Amino acid sequence: MQARAPGFLTIVERVGNRLPDPATLFVILGAATLLASALGAWAGWSVADPRDPSKTVAVRSLLDADGVRWILTQAIRNFLDFPPLAIVLVAMLGIGVAERTGLFPALLKLLVIVTPRALLSPAVVFIGVMSSAAADAGYVVLPPLAAGVFARVGRSPLAGIAAATFGVAGGFSANLAITSLDPLLQGLTEQAARAVDPDAIVRADCNWYFMVASTFLITAVGWFVTDRIVASRFDRVAVERQLAQGGATTGDDSLTAAERRGLWSALAAFLLAAGAFLAMAIVPGGPLTGEVQRHGTTTMVPAWTEAIVPMLLVLFLLPGVAYGATSGEIRSDRCVANRMGEAMAGMGTYVVLAFFAGQAIAWFRQSNLATVIGIEGAEVVKSLGLGAGPMLVAVVGATALLNLLVSSASAKWAFLAPVLVPMLAQAGMRPELVQAAYRVGDSCTNPIAPLNAYLVIILVAIRRWQPDAGIGTLIALLVPYCVAALVTWTAFLVAWESLGIPLGPG
Repeated sequence: MQARAPGFLTIVERVGNRLPDPATLFVILGAATLLASALGAWAGWSVADPRDPSKTVAVRSLLDADGVRWILTQAIRNFLDFPPLAIVLVAMLGIGVAERTGLFPALLKLLVIVTPRALLSPAVVFIGVMSSAAADAGYVVLPPLAAGVFARVGRSPLAGIAAATFGVAGGFSANLAITSLDPLLQGLTEQAARAVDPDAIVRADCNWYFMVASTFLITAVGWFVTDRIVASRFDRVAVERQLAQGGATTGDDSLTAAERRGLWSALAAFLLAAGAFLAMAIVPGGPLTGEVQRHGTTTMVPAWTEAIVPMLLVLFLLPGVAYGATSGEIRSDRCVANRMGEAMAGMGTYVVLAFFAGQAIAWFRQSNLATVIGIEGAEVVKSLGLGAGPMLVAVVGATALLNLLVSSASAKWAFLAPVLVPMLAQAGMRPELVQAAYRVGDSCTNPIAPLNAYLVIILVAIRRWQPDAGIGTLIALLVPYCVAALVTWTAFLVAWESLGIPLGPG
C-alpha cells in the first residue's frame, strides 16, 4: 500500500485510473471532436486570421459528406503521420539491440557506480532537459532508462520515469545550447514584431541566457519534487512490488571483465558513428549541412535535425552490436535480427494506442478547432487589459492552459504571436520577452497535456513496473512537477525582467 501518499494525489490517481483505457479515451476524444466540429460549423464559429485579417478561420464539420470522406480516405495516413510513431519504431530497432545484448544493463551499472545515490534525481532531470537538443528523442529513450537506474538502487522506477518525463517535457524550452525550437519560434516572433516595426529583428538566440539559467532552475525543481513529493508516495512494500513486476535486478553493481570489454567496444563504436555524423553536419558541403524543409511544413530547419531518427538508430545499433560481439552475446547476424524482432514484439500496445491517438489528433486539427481555440485564447488574454507585469504572468498562465488543448509549440505560437507580440509591444514589452513568457507557459504543462502524443509512450513505460497503471497514475506522478514549475519558473522570469538582465545576446 502507499500509506504515505498525499491525499490529493491519491484521489487523482484513483479517479483517473477509473477512466477507460487510453485507447478508448482517444476514441471518446475523437467522437467529441466530430460532434464539436459539426456544432461549430452549424453555428458559424469563425475568427479572423491574425496572420491576414482579411481572411477568417472557420470550424470545419467532419460529419458532412466531405468530412466523412476525408476521415475514411485519410485514416491510414493519419496513423502513419502520428508524430511519435516513426521515431519510436525506428529508434526501437537500435534501442532493442542495445538493451537485449546487455549494453543498457552495463551502462546502468556504470551510472550507479559513478553517480552518488543522492544525485540520481537531479542527474536524470538534467539529462532530460538537455535531451531537447535531439528534438523529441528524449521521450523514447530516457524514461525506461531512468526507471532502470532507479530500480538498480532499490528506488521506485516510477519516480525515475516521472523525473525523466518532467526533464524532457517540462524543460523542453530550456537548454544550455541553441536547439531547433529557437529558430522556429524566432521566425514567427520576428514576423509578428514587424507588424509594429517593419525593421524589427529578432535573433534566434534572443532567449539563450534565460534558457541556460532555466536549465538549472528546472533541474532543481525536478530534484525537489522527485525526492520530496513523488518518491515519498511509494513505501518500501510498493517499491518492492514494482521491482518484482518489472523484473528488476539489484545487488552487485560491479562490472564483470566481459562487461568492461563490451563497454569499451561500445564507446569506440559510438565515437566513430557520432564523429561521422558530426563531420557530415559541420564540414562544408557535407550531407547534413545547410537547411531543409521540415516534413509537413514550409519551415526551413537545420538538416541534421531532420536526420535525428536514423541517427538515433545508428547511435544505438552500432554500440549495441559492438558490445554484444565483444561480450559474447552476439555470435551472428541472426542474433541482431532476433533482438530487433523482440523489441518490435513488445511495442504492440503502443501501436494500438498510436492508431486511435493519430486519428483523434488529426481530426482535431482538420476541424480547425485547434486553430480557433488558439486564436480565441489569445483574444481572452488581450481583453484582460492588464499592465505589463501582470500581463507577463497572464501570458504564461494562458499559454499553460491552452497547451492542454494544443500541444505543438510552433503551431500555437504561429497563431498567438501575431496577436500577442504587437499587442504587448504597445505596453512596452519586447518581442523577445513575450516569446520567453510563451516558452515558459508552453513547457510547464507539457507533461500532462492530453494531446501530447508522447504521453502514451510514458504510460507504456510505467506499465512495465505497474501493469494496472492508467491515466490517473501518469497524471498523479506529473502534476506536482507542473504546479511547481509553473510557479517557480514564472516568478523567475518576472524577477529576471525586473532586474533588467538581458534575455539573450544583443
